[in-house]
Amino acid sequence: MEPHDLLLIVDVQNDFCPGGNLPVADGDQVVPVINGLLPRFRHVVLTQDWHPADHASFASRHPGKAPYEAVQMPYGEQTLWPDHCVQGSDGAAFHPDLETDGALAVIRKGMNPAIDSYSAFTENDRSTPTGLGGLLRALDIRRVFLAGLAFDFCVGWSATDARTHGFEAIVLEDATRPVDLPGTVAAARAAMLDAGVVVSTSHDIAGGGSGPTGQPAR
Repeated sequence: MEPHDLLLIVDVQNDFCPGGNLPVADGDQVVPVINGLLPRFRHVVLTQDWHPADHASFASRHPGKAPYEAVQMPYGEQTLWPDHCVQGSDGAAFHPDLETDGALAVIRKGMNPAIDSYSAFTENDRSTPTGLGGLLRALDIRRVFLAGLAFDFCVGWSATDARTHGFEAIVLEDATRPVDLPGTVAAARAAMLDAGVVVSTSHDIAGGGSGPTGQPAR
């Protein structure tokens, strides 16, 4: 890939893989695809959901509410989740087969107990930065390739925010999997399309060309 490209690996953690507290179907299958991509990128950043045990997005903090229901938070609608990726827990650790040694940074998100954080760039209040945007500008990154979990939440939000921050954004769909709640995949695709995100695959960049041959999200 080009020296101004970066691979952003989103939340490939045990709790989002089979057997975890918030498993994404076939979530572990992204690991070999991502590992195969790593040698192609000079710059790699990981994100890690890193919640305090009393995080407001946990359904357990809302009596009478169940996981996957929605509530209103001061910053807008919030999907409630099973307790997951609690700081220091096995569930918060990266999948053991994911190769992480070459990453230049780990961006931890969701640490504020009152605000969830899907995007790698900005928390869900849409105003609190994670610091990733500044790091990428310091590295003179121009294109962000995204992989990880999950397509319709943290990957999708990160991709649209990458565009907001002025970067090209390419989601490698075979290196992602969705949570796939009712309507969430379609909504994520629509948001990415509106933002100018390209949805491609790892195969499209495997030939060593200067960019993917994928099309904007559809």
